[in-house]
Amino acid sequence: MPTANVPTASTAVEGRPRVRGSPGPAADPVVRAFRSEQGLAELFGYGQRLVARKRAEGDPEADVISRLAAADGVSDDEAAAMGMFLLFAGHETTVTAIGMGTLWLLATPGQWQTLVDDPSRIDAAVEEILRAPRLGGGGIPRYARTDLEIAGIHIRAGDLVLLDTGAANHDRAVFADPDRFDLVRPAVPHLTFGHGARYCVGAPLARIELQTVFAQLAARFPTLKLGCAVDELTFNTNVLAGGLTALPVTW
Repeated sequence: MPTANVPTASTAVEGRPRVRGSPGPAADPVVRAFRSEQGLAELFGYGQRLVARKRAEGDPEADVISRLAAADGVSDDEAAAMGMFLLFAGHETTVTAIGMGTLWLLATPGQWQTLVDDPSRIDAAVEEILRAPRLGGGGIPRYARTDLEIAGIHIRAGDLVLLDTGAANHDRAVFADPDRFDLVRPAVPHLTFGHGARYCVGAPLARIELQTVFAQLAARFPTLKLGCAVDELTFNTNVLAGGLTALPVTW
């Protein structure tokens, strides 16, 4: 899994279980009081302790948390909150994409072998992994600023609108045979990271992480195969990022 650039091995070992486990409860939209709020509090508490340690170590160039802690005018709580926001937004989503991307590559005939045989397709593979899934969650919430009409539906200023990027990424007017996972698909921009002023600031990092993971995975495990039938897999339904609970593989 992706890990932060931390100064010592002991710090990495100590923090890894906390980093891997905390975003899940914090992102639980179902049992808010018990899991979501408690998870956010635990994550923020860990961030406060981490910032205090980074300030004590006194190396502002060690990593992003150290830079936040050393920034003029940034309080400990602000540095902790920003650091944990980065973790919340960038870690769980990337872990989910790694699992789902591996599933798409292995479950779609010929796609894993295509990547193994031609590593130069890694960029295309990552873009297709980002485009292909129809992720749950209902869409990205936005509020209309003016009255407007879309496909015969009248939307009033102030109405909640859910923007389904999964549907946009499967638009037949843009993507030929959109439900097919295909590494040789002609490059067409998708909307997984949004668009315009709301474009995800973490998109370049997410792409680098996924390119690194899948390039290494294909090189190290060229004979990788699913270890069970696809219909035996289960998915997380109680967290915003979704994803697999486990992905058995063999090689």
